[in-house]
Amino acid sequence: MDPVSRDLDRKTTDPWPEKEATADVQTQMGYMQIGGGDDMLMDDYDVVDEKQDVAIIIPEGSTDEPIQPIQPTEPMADDYEGMRERILPKLPDLEPEFEATDTWHIENYRTMTRKERGPKFQCGGHPWRILLFPYGNNVDYASLYLEQAHEDDDKPEEGWYCCVQFTLVMWNPNNPSTFSCHTANHRFNAEESDWGFTRFAELRKLFAAQWDGSGSPMVENDVVNITAYVRIYKDPTGVLWHTFENYNSKKQTGMVGLKNQGATCYLNSLLQSLFFTNAFRKAIYKIPTEHETEKKNSAWALQRLFYLLQTSDDAVSTQELTHSFGWDSKQIFEQQDVQELSRILMERMEARMKGTEAENALAKLFVGKMKTYISCINVEYESSRIEDFWDIQLNVSGNKNLDDSFRDYVQVETMDGENKYFAEGHGLQDAKKGVIFESFPQVLHLQLKRFEYDINRDAMMKVNDRYEFPEVFDATPYLSESADKSEPYLYQLHGVLVHSGDLTAGHYYAFLKPTTDGPFYKFDDDKVIPATKREALEENFGGDYANMVNGAGVRNPYTRTLSTKRSMSAYMLVYIRQSREKEILVDVTEDDAPTPLAKQLHEEQAALERRRKEREEQHLYLYIHVLTDDNFKAYQGFDLTSWDTDAHLPSSPHMYRVLRNSTVGEFTKTVAETLRVPPDQVRLWVMVNRQNKTTRPDQPLPDLGMTVTEAYSRFSGRDKPFRLWAETATAVDNGKALWPNISPSPTLAAPILIFLKHFDAEEQSLKGIGHIYMKRSSKVAEIIPAIQHLMGWSPSSDSASLSSTTSSGLPSPPSSTTGPSMQLYEEIKHSMIEPMKAKATLQQAEIQDGDIVCFQRTLSEKEASVIASTGRYTDAREFYDYLMNRIMIQFAPKIPTEQKESTFTLSLSKKMSYDQFSAKVGEHLKVDPTHIRFTTVAATTGKPKQPVRRGQAATLHQILNPALSTYANPNQRSDVLFYEILEMSITELETKRSMRVTWLPEGIVKEEALDVLAPKNGVVQDLIPLVQRKANLSNEVTSALRIYEAQQCKIVRELDPNVVLASIPDHSTLYAETVSEEEMNAGAEDHAIYAFHFDKEPVKTHGIPFKFVVKPGEPFRETRERLAKRTGIKGKQFDKLKFALMSRLTYARPMYLNDEDVLYEMTQRSDDQLGLDHVNRTRLFPAKVDSIFIR
Repeated sequence: MDPVSRDLDRKTTDPWPEKEATADVQTQMGYMQIGGGDDMLMDDYDVVDEKQDVAIIIPEGSTDEPIQPIQPTEPMADDYEGMRERILPKLPDLEPEFEATDTWHIENYRTMTRKERGPKFQCGGHPWRILLFPYGNNVDYASLYLEQAHEDDDKPEEGWYCCVQFTLVMWNPNNPSTFSCHTANHRFNAEESDWGFTRFAELRKLFAAQWDGSGSPMVENDVVNITAYVRIYKDPTGVLWHTFENYNSKKQTGMVGLKNQGATCYLNSLLQSLFFTNAFRKAIYKIPTEHETEKKNSAWALQRLFYLLQTSDDAVSTQELTHSFGWDSKQIFEQQDVQELSRILMERMEARMKGTEAENALAKLFVGKMKTYISCINVEYESSRIEDFWDIQLNVSGNKNLDDSFRDYVQVETMDGENKYFAEGHGLQDAKKGVIFESFPQVLHLQLKRFEYDINRDAMMKVNDRYEFPEVFDATPYLSESADKSEPYLYQLHGVLVHSGDLTAGHYYAFLKPTTDGPFYKFDDDKVIPATKREALEENFGGDYANMVNGAGVRNPYTRTLSTKRSMSAYMLVYIRQSREKEILVDVTEDDAPTPLAKQLHEEQAALERRRKEREEQHLYLYIHVLTDDNFKAYQGFDLTSWDTDAHLPSSPHMYRVLRNSTVGEFTKTVAETLRVPPDQVRLWVMVNRQNKTTRPDQPLPDLGMTVTEAYSRFSGRDKPFRLWAETATAVDNGKALWPNISPSPTLAAPILIFLKHFDAEEQSLKGIGHIYMKRSSKVAEIIPAIQHLMGWSPSSDSASLSSTTSSGLPSPPSSTTGPSMQLYEEIKHSMIEPMKAKATLQQAEIQDGDIVCFQRTLSEKEASVIASTGRYTDAREFYDYLMNRIMIQFAPKIPTEQKESTFTLSLSKKMSYDQFSAKVGEHLKVDPTHIRFTTVAATTGKPKQPVRRGQAATLHQILNPALSTYANPNQRSDVLFYEILEMSITELETKRSMRVTWLPEGIVKEEALDVLAPKNGVVQDLIPLVQRKANLSNEVTSALRIYEAQQCKIVRELDPNVVLASIPDHSTLYAETVSEEEMNAGAEDHAIYAFHFDKEPVKTHGIPFKFVVKPGEPFRETRERLAKRTGIKGKQFDKLKFALMSRLTYARPMYLNDEDVLYEMTQRSDDQLGLDHVNRTRLFPAKVDSIFIR
């Protein structure tokens, strides 16, 4: 029998919205059926396999035994007290308030209507009744519910709810041993006034001759009884059995949550923990950020996040913070390591606090000290080192509780026998090795190692073992004898960070105790929910579910698998020292936040509210873009302006938000106020889009009385922006503007509106000068006096100061004049700049209203030569071509620096060659351009892609947009280049080969990657001085240097000094080391063998291969000691190694070695190799290859 619930206000046709069902407690006790569960939710259309195994869970703490088949002594349906005890066991940790039992006797079942209600009964001062659908609620089952029976005239107070555990029993009054029942828990309220079971009993069985072999039917002679057992509980948290639909965290708890961006629940739980460590929040507020309001500033973003958490009414987004970290979708949708994230965040914040009043604030909160020591047993000698720690990693596996983990952490290892310690001045000595704490911080972060490598599964697995932690923890037993214990080291549990699920799928949330005496709260992303102490502690110990009957397990909501172990368990604990609790949990008010931050956020909130209101009223307004002469004069580019530029630029047209029913005259007054001129000195022109893709003034608005909506409909296309040009009168008579008469029927005497642009070759600028009116019959040369007037140039003696044009249209040498000679061009469109003929009329030149004439002063040959020599343009047409191909390219250092000015943006032409744009960059950086190397940028990662070759005959556009790419998407940024300043020229660099040599200073446990530039035609001998200089080696060390080549983590060959570098493949790895003293002093009969590392299978190689000397007659137990010294691997890590002998063949089987084996006798073939079998740690943590970063 499957418990089904439905909201009866919507139940007649629509099924209940889909919700996840919990395990249905189902069994049979003779003729009795019991079903139950916490939520009891199942969709009407779900197909249920009643034969499948179902987990039966008895609530923890319950004394009830698993339900057994009814014996004759078991209570019958008419034994109400016995039945209550049997079918409605009390829930642990909850306090019952009221109980009631009521039976509805039905005598006419077959004649009942579709929906029937039983008589009312009272429980807890509220009316209740049974609701029955005798023929099913859209299913072939009798549907049965419990309903709160408040009528319209007797409605409960607003916000009323009642937490009810109930069982509904249908039984035969003539044979009380024939019955069926289901149990559920529900939070009744005004919205969910009924709850129960849509599939209570199958209709065809109700009237059968006997009910499940009981000897009698359930409904006999149309008579049946239905009994309701009701128990009302006190709500300890205010959210017992809450569905959290329309839940308001702020209203319920006074706190808000954090929004999940995709997979940032781990980040949310950590941030909430830090936020409610109030002293940390105060320290963050003290970081000076008022002058660094950039989204790349993580301290500024964290301050904003904390302030919003403190003041907002809704859940807060972490997007600003993750953006400041430099994270993209890759980091946001991957769950990162919380401990590493916490440490990096602390480091970044501590770095920002240096030199401020908050300096060392974090260290005082989170840093303790531990001592690592080796102490001799028989002599007075100890080697120790005291280090700071920010958190402690504790083993869970093999430990039952927190104290066990600490005892495991500080356990002492005895170094004796073959593992004696060499004490300086005392030789080999028995010693004790361990770790002890010198002090613990005020806020103690404990990282529980819930994820470990399982050697049997060869994978990382979650440890779900039961692991207990106390509410009060005494850290005193784990302090050294010399530690200062004047103040108790008693710690109060402040936070429990929980992971639910397994390694591949899960969820993070936190239980935090914001105040000293307050309760715990559950912080689950955007929800903050009151919680009990049991929910915060015991339910996160992990381990097996208690009182599970059939052992089938509980379904994990994230992996959908069954398990007998809890999937939710604590992975991080936060303890606060009791004696410092008031200091750590100090009150934080809005006054503690930086004043500029609060002001900025209030302004942003006001702007958001303003934009919201604008959206609501948008239908009442029309947006009009207005171009002015000032915009035109500030603009450099094609056409009169750019309509898509930043609104704050002086060249950007002003956008007005105008009521649609206002008149053109009223709008003209508004524009005049902006221009600070009288309204009658402003005339508005309609701008139209021409076929050549330019936007020019076409005609003035004729009627000031029409509304702006009428003007828009008449003069602008539908769904197109309404663009106007505001003309300011240049001629005024007695305060009255004198406007040229623009005739709709143009004549030769009619004036034409012309806009003028000036190309200044010296300044390399092309800017608007203003506008003039000329008659259509005027010659082109007659424009010059107006230009001279606008420019303030000396007037010429005649109109011949315009460089006349030949029949071919090209400019001819200028005439001798008293004023500067000029060249005029018409800007027809972006790609068409045509020279104008001096003697042609404007009508012949096809000039019309709104056309643009560009002019430039004619340069002498000497002037033109000087300008061209610096890479500048001497001709307006060339400059127009540059503008058409202009792109803004950002240049960033390949190796990031703290200097902001190292990243810059230059305006360049797509047609520039490598030498041309490198010269521009060299000019900006003030370095020789031949010493600058550029590298393209990967679009997805933002990392360097490949160097740009100087010799290639490609333009800047071709370099940034490679032709050979799929669908023109080369995965390369087309607006950014990395640069690096070299010690040598690019030409010299091309004779070099970049090589990486790994320097091994201490066996194979320490390595240092050295990138060197070696001659392409050089030999290995040329590498040695480069390695010496990079690694800062002495001549003595260099004299014993050896370089060997490895592939797939196996040595291929030792490189002779005369080996040509070109013969070394790019995929090979080069190692440099000093020849060991043992190898230099090897005996005549000794020989060497190559060794490598593998993980179980010889083909799974990893690590650094090495060369090892084998001695005759030496048992392997002694060889092991020399191997430990040769590799530098010591202690437990070395003990885990297994050694095997194998040949170079790819699929050779390893022959594992025993202590009594003599390696010398077993290695007679030249291809024999020694294998070290151990776990490949780099494979276990693939995320570390691209680890967490915070910008």
